[in-house]
Amino acid sequence: MAKRVIEANRAAGRTVSVAESCTGGLVGAALTEIPGSSDVLLASIVSYANEAKISLLGVGSDIVETFGSVSVATAWAMARGMMERSGADVAVAITGVAGPNGGTEKKPVGTVVFAKALRGGNPDDIDAQKRHFPDNGRGGVRLQAALCALELLMPEEAA
Repeated sequence: MAKRVIEANRAAGRTVSVAESCTGGLVGAALTEIPGSSDVLLASIVSYANEAKISLLGVGSDIVETFGSVSVATAWAMARGMMERSGADVAVAITGVAGPNGGTEKKPVGTVVFAKALRGGNPDDIDAQKRHFPDNGRGGVRLQAALCALELLMPEEAA
């Protein structure tokens, strides 16, 4: 999948960046495994702690305090911040609860929120989604989330 993402974005003349939380760098690692990926992937930041989301990506502390780190608002702010800071044409953000701890009734283990920001896109047109993956262990949730994020990086005409 990572090879397809690199090839499709290269063909489309697009650069990409990734802001990861619960996946801990899996998406960036998959993309950099592909030789020549540096002409497509500009940056990958693991902003695991809320403080990193705020300082590295420019997520407002009020957003995190009001909506929580696993929310559409936080994921969208992560994606927008990553795009702006990296200069990429598209940025995808991932934040979630991989488990085995940290889940709540409203956000159980397996809850992952994704957001995608496009250069030139309307910042008020939020492209984000909350998904719930089966709790098949921390590694399983992280892998499912990374695969979903890779799909989001595909240009629409190639998806």
